Amino acid sequence: MINLLSRKTLFLVLILFLFFRPGNLYSQHILGALSAGINLSQVDGDEVYGFKKVGFNGGPSVIIPFGKEGKWTVTMEILFSMNGSTQKSADTVQPDSNKPASYNGYKLNLNYIQIPLLVHFTDRKIIAGGLGFAYGQLVGVTEWENGHRVDSTTLQGPYTMADFQVLADVRLRIWKRLWADVRYSYSIFPIRTRDFTNYTGTQVWTRKQHNNVISLRLTYIFNDPYVRSREGKTKKN
Repeated sequence: MINLLSRKTLFLVLILFLFFRPGNLYSQHILGALSAGINLSQVDGDEVYGFKKVGFNGGPSVIIPFGKEGKWTVTMEILFSMNGSTQKSADTVQPDSNKPASYNGYKLNLNYIQIPLLVHFTDRKIIAGGLGFAYGQLVGVTEWENGHRVDSTTLQGPYTMADFQVLADVRLRIWKRLWADVRYSYSIFPIRTRDFTNYTGTQVWTRKQHNNVISLRLTYIFNDPYVRSREGKTKKN
């Protein structure tokens, strides 16, 4: 698994080098950053609804400016991202669902090492919007159904080891090098296909499942050239 992650990381770095060579970089700066925050997640298609699962999201990143005045940037991150879904036993259960009236809750933990690649546009040095994709490698999974651990849910299945997501991201500078970051991500391909049966055994249906995640984070950019220029009283970029 580590070798697989290393090959994919090397491939992404090579793509960045080929398309954004030093001659095209704004002032030839490569910025380093660190992000930390939370995921609010659900798994579409698991018959559990709401962004109720709270987990950690964070890790280091590199930001490569390009184009005129460095308003465009490419960001590559290596994150630990905790996804999943949860439903407490006190939540309302519909009579025609796959859950009995005495249902004792559901919990799914999906932990990924994730490598997002995004392109951002920054306006007035204070707000940035971006789009991109992410590859996620499943490194941990546990599942509880009706209060009992599902022993058949392991890294060998039934959830896919790879999760490819599309991302939308908005960052706002809140103090010098510190940015607030809101991100939405969704699985492009199903992470699982599951058959459900209602608790009377009279109906069967099939659902494709996707990670559906809202991330709220703080990002600190260590060598932000805009902050350096203001602190040095030289110029505003």
